[in-house]
Amino acid sequence: MNLSTLILSSLGVGIAFGALLNGVFPEAIAPVDHYLLTPLGSSFLRLIQFVVVPIVFSSLILGLTGIRDASQVGRFLLKLFTGYVLTATIAVSLGITMALLLKPGAGMTGLSLDVATSTTQRPSLIDWLVSLVPVNPLEALASGNLLQVIFSAALIGAGIQLAGEKSASLVNLVESIYIIFEKVLSIILYTAPIGVFALISSVIATQGFGLITRLLVYVVGMLLAFVVMMSIYTAMLFALKARPIEFFKSFFPTFSLGFGTASTNAVLPLALQDAQEHYGMNGAIASFAIPLGTVLKRDGSAIYQGFNALFIAQIYHVPLTVDLLVAIALSTLLVSFSTAGVPGSGIIMMATVLSAAGLPVEGVALVAGVDRLTDGFKTIVNITGNIVNAVLLSRWENQEFCLPEGKEVVSG
Repeated sequence: MNLSTLILSSLGVGIAFGALLNGVFPEAIAPVDHYLLTPLGSSFLRLIQFVVVPIVFSSLILGLTGIRDASQVGRFLLKLFTGYVLTATIAVSLGITMALLLKPGAGMTGLSLDVATSTTQRPSLIDWLVSLVPVNPLEALASGNLLQVIFSAALIGAGIQLAGEKSASLVNLVESIYIIFEKVLSIILYTAPIGVFALISSVIATQGFGLITRLLVYVVGMLLAFVVMMSIYTAMLFALKARPIEFFKSFFPTFSLGFGTASTNAVLPLALQDAQEHYGMNGAIASFAIPLGTVLKRDGSAIYQGFNALFIAQIYHVPLTVDLLVAIALSTLLVSFSTAGVPGSGIIMMATVLSAAGLPVEGVALVAGVDRLTDGFKTIVNITGNIVNAVLLSRWENQEFCLPEGKEVVSG
């Protein structure tokens, strides 16, 4: 079986194993999760994280040095951010609209509302922007701060362009680093079925399906919003003549890994590989747009935050005024660009949206239990939004998709 089939199979087996533990052997959940499932899942995520920073750093530098015209970089950024804001606005509107239509929190009983959730004070927008500038590029690489890594790579890429031929040896070194860590990734991916099995089994065994039945309208509404957003992406691909069927086939391994790990950061190396080797995306655009989108593009999170804020407001019977809806929409839009690409980050950022909108932060506890069960779907939407925006940039730049041998070339 190929990798995507193995990952998909391990997902199914993991769900079945977790359900068996939860329903038949509840006394075995704690020891099996503590001594087997959690260590395996955590180890796999750490292995993936091992290659994320060097691949982001090297791919961005190679992407930037491959663009000889400095004005082209600015044009890429302007076009990408235009697409980011447009699709994020659609996602925020979709999450809020779905919550208004389905009213998942209306009349809900039987859930505890007295569990307080402690949150840390997030820095102001100015402090956050200042924090993007690294004091030391090596420190940024060592700490794994992807925003600072991207900033460092951009500066070094600009310096390489200005240095011209004198920087050839450094470019060769960076290219070697990229190739080496691509090979390391191919080794790590052999462990993906085991890691995905452990991660999904742990969630199903500890959370079970009971909470879903109590939050059925909430879960169905959230998933329905995700499906609608995926349909919008598909329509965009059709409009761009970017072969949607080929798109989803090419990135199926990326989507499978994303669903199992619930981490956009974890799938970045594989997404870059699928984009260039299977989908035939221009290397310079893929190396520039996909790492940037991995850090900034979170349409799934935008849907999630807007939907959850309305859900909490409905449970607490908060009047849905225009001011409240605007506050939720704006805070959700901003938060979606600063959500970390790791499992569970949506819960942390949810407190920020609730605070900004003046809603009870304690409501976070209501969805914390079911969050991991919808996290995989949210991650797929995040990944798709990132890659579709990269495709949009390719089309905007009239780039061709040079597919591997045996496949047609998708012209720009």
